[in-house]
Amino acid sequence: MSDSDLIKLYSTRILALAADIPHHGRLSAPQGSARRRSPLCGSTVTADVVVKDGRIADFAQDVKACALGQASASVLGSVAIGRTLPELQSARDALRAMLKDGGPVPSAPFEAYEVLLPARDYKNRHASILLALEAICEATETAQAAA
Repeated sequence: MSDSDLIKLYSTRILALAADIPHHGRLSAPQGSARRRSPLCGSTVTADVVVKDGRIADFAQDVKACALGQASASVLGSVAIGRTLPELQSARDALRAMLKDGGPVPSAPFEAYEVLLPARDYKNRHASILLALEAICEATETAQAAA
């Protein structure tokens, strides 16, 4: 990877997102929790949720990831509250398709994932970018199954 590729990949916007992750931490009494880990790089995201009337009512995430994984978690954290499981699953699937298959950017309210378009060319970063959405989907499934 050349220096210019690194600069493009770790843009100012990505680094700003990574530095300010909404809902960072853990919930004291989640209805559902899930921890996802990327075996390639060791990045982890743990998501805690409280679900009310089929929507995320409270959310926290513990993020130990590279800047791209942190930026992804930041995008998710800014829109997670109020989302349904189908919305989250659709965003996860769209982000995966954007990265792996050249698909379009996820639709609103997840359109800020467009900042990660430069990561398409770096397959070894895809798993870390997907962790936050995978974790919140799994945590929400757990919460709904327990309800």
